[in-house]
Amino acid sequence: MSSYYDIDAILTDAQKVPCSFNFDVPGLGYLDGNAGGDMKKSMPVSLPLWLSESLAIERLGSAPALELDLPASLSPRVLNALKADARVVDLRALATHFYALAARIFNLFEEEEIVDLLSETFKKRAAEIADHAHNARGAMGEGVEFLRGLDEMERQCGANVLSCIESAGTADILYQQYSAPPMIAQSPCERGPVNKRSIARYKKPRKMPKVW
Repeated sequence: MSSYYDIDAILTDAQKVPCSFNFDVPGLGYLDGNAGGDMKKSMPVSLPLWLSESLAIERLGSAPALELDLPASLSPRVLNALKADARVVDLRALATHFYALAARIFNLFEEEEIVDLLSETFKKRAAEIADHAHNARGAMGEGVEFLRGLDEMERQCGANVLSCIESAGTADILYQQYSAPPMIAQSPCERGPVNKRSIARYKKPRKMPKVW
């Protein structure tokens, strides 16, 4: 569980997600640009994650207060792009806390196939991050666009790899450590332990890329 003062958790909570109320709500029309009016049933609106999540769980009678939809960062177009080649997708442009947002969303949606896809996405991109952390020339050349597209969790992953290389002189890092986003792995859709794979040992590079 994240700290109350965790800035990454706060920023994740602030991300807006699409939703719609299951009832007419008096006085909330301003959320849809109708100041002084009512929020109509089924009218699409975007609310911060912390609020929409709470209302989606809260039940009024037999139905929840609102229905959540998947955000644009998890749309079919994005998921298809991740299936095609996860390394070329700019996750940061979609959501700075992409994996954290996905983890929260899929605590409410039971989409096991998408959870599996995101876990595979993280593993593939983690391998690329490790390569760029070791290869300074690549990180400052052809790898720049990839590194710019890392979400916050991936940037922390890269910083940890760099720290290991700098302190130990080798990167003897197991995929067990970076095999899946921690919060996704804690969702009800968890698929169990991933296969253990390891990154080859690297010699310490002469110059470390300053990209994280």
